[in-house]
Amino acid sequence: MKRAADDSDDAPETSTKRPRGAHTTTKALLKSILANPKGYPISANEDVVRKSLVDLAKYAQWLETQVAAVDGPVAGSSATAAKKKSAAAPAPAAKTKAQLEADAEKLRRAVVSGIKKQMSWKPSCKTGSAKWLYDGICPDPEVFGVLLGLGGPPTFKQKKVPLEDFEKCMGEITGSVRYDTLFITSGHVNVRWSDTGEFKISGTYGKYKPMNTSGY
Repeated sequence: MKRAADDSDDAPETSTKRPRGAHTTTKALLKSILANPKGYPISANEDVVRKSLVDLAKYAQWLETQVAAVDGPVAGSSATAAKKKSAAAPAPAAKTKAQLEADAEKLRRAVVSGIKKQMSWKPSCKTGSAKWLYDGICPDPEVFGVLLGLGGPPTFKQKKVPLEDFEKCMGEITGSVRYDTLFITSGHVNVRWSDTGEFKISGTYGKYKPMNTSGY
């Protein structure tokens, strides 16, 4: 495939200025392919095919520099698109106290239900050492703060919450089994929080609720 003399590969492709007639051969090749995309003849010579692909790639790169010179970074780049989206999208309005409390109540019901479902009878219930673990997600840290009465978003990764304080927020959590009622037996519950909104709450349960809820 013979190229026009003015379509030089040696010129810097990052330049936004090209001599008149630059990429003429490549433009003709592009038009030919688009005019007959299914029937365009492909050379059996691997070197010829490779050269055509390289020419097309260089032409595409040159076009990008033209766009960048006028509009800044290429409009289709993910970074640019993200910045434009961020700039265009208004910041979400802060939730009212009532909205935070309503969302926290929905989350509380889900957590309580999840813990109760785990409170089934096991031999370790006799000693109050059966374990439970609730694994959930709360995208809004403000809501999680309201859930546990933190006075704001969580500032910890892991925290031991006294059972008494936990039950003030969640209510007393019990499980019913034949002839018995099961309680949370740990003097505190372990709370783990991640900045991604994932959280874990864990403790132990069994037949007898501890009298002293300030610790084990």
